Order: sequence, then structure tokens, then C-alpha cells
Amino acid sequence: MRKNFARLASLALALIFVLAACGGQPTAAPATEAPVVTEAPAATEAPVATEAPVQEPFVFGLLLVGPYNDNGWSQAHYEAGLYLEEKLGAKMVYLDKVNPADRPGTTPDQLAEELVAQGAKLVIFNSDDMKDASTTFAKANPDVFVIMASGDQVWSDGKAFEEIPNLTNIMGRMEYGKMMAGCAAALTSETGKIGYLGPLINDETRRLAASAYLGAKHCWENAGNDPAALQFKVTWIGFWFHIPGFTTDPVDVSKDFYTTGYDVVISGIDNPVNLGEAQKLTAEGTTSFGVAYDYVAACDAAPEVCIGVPYFNWGPEYLKAVSSAIEGTWESQFIWVGPDWTDLNNPDTSSIGFVNGPALSAEAAAAVDAFVAELAGGLNLWTGPINLQDGSVYLADGEVATDQQVWYLPQLLEGMEGLSAAE
Repeated sequence: MRKNFARLASLALALIFVLAACGGQPTAAPATEAPVVTEAPAATEAPVATEAPVQEPFVFGLLLVGPYNDNGWSQAHYEAGLYLEEKLGAKMVYLDKVNPADRPGTTPDQLAEELVAQGAKLVIFNSDDMKDASTTFAKANPDVFVIMASGDQVWSDGKAFEEIPNLTNIMGRMEYGKMMAGCAAALTSETGKIGYLGPLINDETRRLAASAYLGAKHCWENAGNDPAALQFKVTWIGFWFHIPGFTTDPVDVSKDFYTTGYDVVISGIDNPVNLGEAQKLTAEGTTSFGVAYDYVAACDAAPEVCIGVPYFNWGPEYLKAVSSAIEGTWESQFIWVGPDWTDLNNPDTSSIGFVNGPALSAEAAAAVDAFVAELAGGLNLWTGPINLQDGSVYLADGEVATDQQVWYLPQLLEGMEGLSAAE
């Protein structure tokens, strides 16, 4: 009986497990609902790669009165243009031989318009005889920047002042360079006779010839020579370089100097033709020397007779002016800038330099260097007493010339031979 009960209990228990297995599960804790799947936000499309806008180079124009490779004035400007291209990544467009002989029937302001048509936003007029044309062009093109090399249009203390907002005058104080040239000539000459090859006659050429004379006189007398024995003669050819049929031939003028006892000729024209004649005559037995002008490498024309070259370095001031045009800081200015006395021949800082030539003796070179040091220390040869060529007093004893008295020198100085005005 007990066994049967146990068997029944076992069967009942087994039945319970079977029923449980068929779905009678105990209630479980409610499952956490899976989060609703949402679509991922649409991916932002990568921007289409585009090239950065090309920065067009600033274009500047240059009008050169002579050939771009004249070994003188125009080449000095042309190489300043190359300097701007290197320093600023700018682009130069230029026209050379901008003068009545090479381009008859055209004017510099008309030719400047051609440069603007080529994209020039700034135009440099590089010669004193382009002064009026630069004014005409600047007024007609107020959105184009203009640099006039030399000129005094926007000098507030000048005789020709005008407010021309887009024009700047730039000139180096070559008076110092010419003093150095005169000094080298006086220390080299055996005869005491120095010739000066002049271009045309105006304020600029008078003051530069006079500065060469002052330098020669100072160094001649300091070397212990008789002041009365110094002769300084200026012969003008009529333009900045030779134009057949219009000017006197500077080769002939040089020869006339050298064959009449003037053993040193200082060039005041745009190229060093005097050196070629000095070389020729020296080879023929007439010892002759020359001073070149304008361009740092001008002595290369005839190094064996070249005793030096005062030169313009237009790069530093042109760089400042063109940079201001690019940066929007342009101001109309009159700039008349001298050498960097701390480093006379530094191409990045000195607007006026002087190179002792290969033909300058070691003794004379040392004396010229000492003279340069005097100028750097404050020596001012434009200090009275100084008389004009007609004998009238220009600067009283101890009087220092103003910038206006130097710039607008009305005559050559007493002690100089040559015309003070065109006949």
C-alpha cells in the first residue's frame, strides 16, 4: 500500500514537470525593450576640393630714357626693377629709349598708357626731362600710382609744388657721390686739370657738377696743393647721352679734355664713354683717367683707367614705395635720400654708393675712404663762404646751405669754368 502511494506520488510529480515543460513557465521579470533603431544622420558630404585663388603678381611699369643695358643711368633703374621682382614677386613691364630721338612723335605720358594697358598699376618715370609728362599722366590716371625719379612736383617746400595724391618724387642725394668723385679725381690728377662731361643744363646738373668741384677742391687743398693750381672745367653736350645731330659727341668732348692737359674726366652723363677714350689715349701714351657715373658696375667698361664710380641704388626706396602701393599705405611724398653711412655700398639700405676704381692708387684710395668717413661724420661742403660763378655771394662764411639752396643752385660756382645756363 505504501509502495503504491509512493508510485502514485512519483507519477504525479512527473506529470507536473511534463506540464511545465509544455508551457506552464513561471512569470519572468519584464524584458527591457530594445531601443528603437533610428537611421543614422546622413553623412555630411566632403566639400569639393577647389584650388586656392591664384594671387596675380603686382604689375609695375618702368619708362627708361635710355637703353636698359646702357651701363649707366637706365641700367641702374632696370636692375632696380629686377630687385623689386625678386623681393616682392612683382612683375615688371618696361619701355626703354623713351626720348625724342628714339621715339619721335610720342610723349612719355602716352607711352605710360601702353604700360597700363599691359596691367601696370604703378608707373616709374625715370628721367628729369619726363617731369611734365609724369604730372600729366598722374592727373589723367588718378587710380595709377606714379613715381617720378627726380622732380619736385610734390615737394611742399619746392618751387613747383602741387598736390598730386598718386605721385611720389624719389631722388638720391648724389651730391655726396659727386663729392667723392671729385675727391678721387683731385687725388689722381698730375696736372690739376679736371674735366667734367655734363649733359644738359638745369638745376640738377648744376648742383651735381658743383658738388664734384667742391669735393675736388677740398681734397686737392687737403693734400697740400696750391688752390690756384686747380682747374675744373664743365662742357655740356646737350642731353643725357649722345643723340647724333642733336648733341655734341661726348667722345669728342672727352678727347678734347684729354689732349689739352685734363688728365681726369668725370662723367655726368648717362654712360661712361669717357672711359673708352681714356683707355685709348693711355694706350697711345697719354696717361688718362676717368670717373664713371650712375651704375655700380660702370668701371667694367675700362677698369684699367677707371678711378671710381658714384652710383644710384634705386632698389631700397622703390621697394618701400611699391610695397606701400600694394599694402594700401601709399602717401604722396618728396623723397631725397642720402647714403647709408654705416654701410655705404649695402644694396638693401644705401641709395647712394661709391666704388673705388681699379685704377685708383692705394694711397689715393685710403684718402678717399678717409674723406668718406669725414662726410659720414658730418662734414658739409655746402658751407660758406661760397660764391656763384658771377662772383656774387651765395653762402656767407659759416652759412650752411638749405636743401632749397642746393637743389635750386642758379649758377655754377666761382672757380668753375663752363656755362651756367644754355645759350
